Amino acid sequence: MTEADPIAGNWYLDLDTNQKFEVVVIDEDAGTIEIQYFDGNVDEIDVDVWPEMNLEPIEEPEDWTGPIDDVEADDIQFSEMGLEEGGEEWSDDSFPTEGDEDAFHEER
Repeated sequence: MTEADPIAGNWYLDLDTNQKFEVVVIDEDAGTIEIQYFDGNVDEIDVDVWPEMNLEPIEEPEDWTGPIDDVEADDIQFSEMGLEEGGEEWSDDSFPTEGDEDAFHEER
């Protein structure tokens, strides 16, 4: 096994096309490697072709918006708590809160 052997879940950079992709499935019976490019497109590579490719293993890209069309960084509006500014926190009053155990048992 070399550094650029296909491993499901690993990311690679095709140095000839400058495209990043992840190996999704290695189908040994069919002799194929299914990959998903950073832009979301899916392709299949023959296992015999893989060693001829000019590949470099890379870390998973930090920008997960690659496969989503037309998303600007400003469009993703999450605060550190996962709420948009001015949004309300979700709560469900149908469950008893701490100290309300008696109310819970009375309802049953």
